[in-house]
Amino acid sequence: MNLFVIAGWLGGQEIVIILIIVLLLFGGRKIPELMKGLGKGMKEFKNATKEEESEAKKESGKIEE
Repeated sequence: MNLFVIAGWLGGQEIVIILIIVLLLFGGRKIPELMKGLGKGMKEFKNATKEEESEAKKESGKIEE
């Protein structure tokens, strides 16, 4: 199923209800910890992709020479 189709089904009220449910399930203290962990994971992923791209560029440069 396409993400845009799903996003089309969600209106303002549905998003608010989902946010309230998440707040009730995880609590106000746990959500910042979850977001911090998500941010660290995204940062590590970006760093790893940059390293792989730079290594690939170095390898392609060595092959051409």
